[in-house]
Amino acid sequence: MSTPRFLDLPAGVRSARLDTSRGEFAVLEATPAKGSSGGPGSAVLLLPGWTGSKEDFLSLLPALARTGRRAVAVDQRGQYETAGPDEPSAYDLNELGLDAYAMAEALGAGPVHLVGHSFGGLIARAAVLARPEGFASLTLLGSGPAGLGGPQAQLLSLMAEAIPTQGLAAVYAAKRELERRNGAGEEPAHIEEFLARRFRANNPVSLTEFTRQLVEAPDLVAELVSTGVPTMVAFGVDDDAWSPSVQREMADRLGAPVHEIDCAGHSPAVDRPDATAEALTAYWNSLHRDAAGSAG
Repeated sequence: MSTPRFLDLPAGVRSARLDTSRGEFAVLEATPAKGSSGGPGSAVLLLPGWTGSKEDFLSLLPALARTGRRAVAVDQRGQYETAGPDEPSAYDLNELGLDAYAMAEALGAGPVHLVGHSFGGLIARAAVLARPEGFASLTLLGSGPAGLGGPQAQLLSLMAEAIPTQGLAAVYAAKRELERRNGAGEEPAHIEEFLARRFRANNPVSLTEFTRQLVEAPDLVAELVSTGVPTMVAFGVDDDAWSPSVQREMADRLGAPVHEIDCAGHSPAVDRPDATAEALTAYWNSLHRDAAGSAG
C-alpha cells in the first residue's frame, strides 16, 4: 500500500471523471501549461497498485506535466472512487487490462506511455498483451513477473478469505495493527483517516479479487516480450514486495532497461517523485530519439 505524503491537489492537477467505452473512472490529471502537442507518447496513464488509488501519484503528476506530457492517474474499477460490479469475474486481470486500454483510448492522444505500480503492473501487462497497439511504452514500477510468494502470499490469502466474512473495516483494522507491530510509524491524523476511508471505499468483491490475483497471477514475461512494446523495469532499491533481484531477473528476461531509484522503497512515486519522474522522462525521451533516428 502506498501512503501519500499529502492530499491537497498541487497546482495544475485537477480531479475529474474519464468517460470510456467501458465505463467512467475517477482520475487525477495534470496538463502541461502550454498544452500537449498530442500524438504518440504525449500522454501518460498511471495505474495504482493493490489497496492504492490515483492519490499515490499526487507528487509525480506535476513533475510529469512539466515535461510537456499530459499525465493521468486513475482509480481502477471497484477501487476507491470508481464504482465496480459485485461480480468476481469483472475483476479478472484480462478485464482490468481492457479497462486500461479503454482509458488510454479515451485520452485521444494515440498510443500512451503506460506505468503500472505493483499490482497495477500486472494489470498494465494484461493491457499490453491484449492491445499492444494502444501503448507507446510500458514501465513496470515496483512490480514483478508473477504474483507475490512466500509469507506475503500467505497473509494475502488470509485477507482474501476474511474480506467477505469480516468486512472491510475489520480487515483494515487488523491489517493496520499488524503493520504497527511490524514497526510501521503512525501517520498524521488526516493521512490515517484517508488510508482507512480509501480501504473501506473499495468494492469488497474488487478488493477480494485484487488480493487473490496478487498471489495467483501467472508469469507472462515471454508473452510480454512477444508484443514488441518497449518496456522498462524501475524500482526502489529498498523494495520489500518483489525483491530488487527478482525485478532485475525479470528485466533480463524482457531485455528491458533497469532503473534503480535510490532512497526509495516499494513506492518510488511517493518516496522519490522527482527521481521517479526523471527516470521515466529519460526513458521516454530515449524512445523518442530512437524513433526519430529510425525515421531519419
